[in-house]
Amino acid sequence: MNKNLREQRQKLAETHLTNIQKTLHHRLEVARAQGDENLIRQIEAEINYYK
Repeated sequence: MNKNLREQRQKLAETHLTNIQKTLHHRLEVARAQGDENLIRQIEAEINYYK
């Protein structure tokens, strides 16, 4: 049972990270479309943090 619980938690953590990365990439697209250089740099730093 402990192994199953660990696997579920790992899967949940991976899903959460994937969702964060998708959101950041979407925010980056929007910032680029708006031409907001400061926001672009900030989001790029966040993306690098989650790699």
